[in-house]
Amino acid sequence: MARLAMRVKAKEKPKFQVRAVNRCHLCGRSRAYIRKFQVCRICFRLNASKGLLPGVTKASW
Repeated sequence: MARLAMRVKAKEKPKFQVRAVNRCHLCGRSRAYIRKFQVCRICFRLNASKGLLPGVTKASW
């Protein structure tokens, strides 16, 4: 319940701009957020390996 409440609270426009919290659009995680894709590192890795993120390729060297 608390996690759901934090997601809802993060979607609201804050009174002050600096109070805005970036959260993953898929799972709601606040840490390890990648701005370019608007997801956390965990969701980024899962979606990149499935090929759901355009322009992302697996590194190999």
